[in-house]
Amino acid sequence: MSSSAASRGRIDKRQAILEGAFTVFARQGYAQACVQEIAHEAGVAKPTVYNHLTDKATLFRHAVEAAARAALDDRLTALEPLASPGDDLPATLEDVAHALLRLHTDDRSCALRRLLYSEVTRFPDLLEIAVESGPDRLNRALADRLARLTLTGRLRATDPDLAAEQLMALLIGPLEARSQLGTRTIADPDLRELARTAVRTFLRAWGPDERNTP
Repeated sequence: MSSSAASRGRIDKRQAILEGAFTVFARQGYAQACVQEIAHEAGVAKPTVYNHLTDKATLFRHAVEAAARAALDDRLTALEPLASPGDDLPATLEDVAHALLRLHTDDRSCALRRLLYSEVTRFPDLLEIAVESGPDRLNRALADRLARLTLTGRLRATDPDLAAEQLMALLIGPLEARSQLGTRTIADPDLRELARTAVRTFLRAWGPDERNTP
């Protein structure tokens, strides 16, 4: 086997271990999860887990960090339509908002939040993971998109950071209330209606001033 193939195999195995670990930690919680079960979930031998990640605590941190990074990447991808929103900005904003709500309510995201909430006292460094790959990073990326729309006259968001913060609050606040903090499933049509309502309210505050439109 070539060195590049061996390296690729090691990366794939590490990824499988991290995904298996997240699945087990999400299902069992940190205290009840065991490395043998994680190895079984990942399809590797128990010693292989220790070869890649030295102990259970290290495995937990890396699994949560990988899951948080993947969740952020998905949300950043959901913002991409705002780079070229076309003629119907409200419709594009609604589609983006809907995509963000769907990502926020998927099983993996809910499991990640439960782990962060339940284990942060045991692992205070989870707060750093939450900052690096959490709402702050998403809000900054959204603010950048809104700033660009303001420069082209599509919005009047004089403070894009605040505008991004308020749009996310309009989405996540009602969602958390209706889903009872992620314990109740919200049907997709209801997510679409939440997105529509949030965008409508957002544009009343930050949309272009039609009185100044020629």
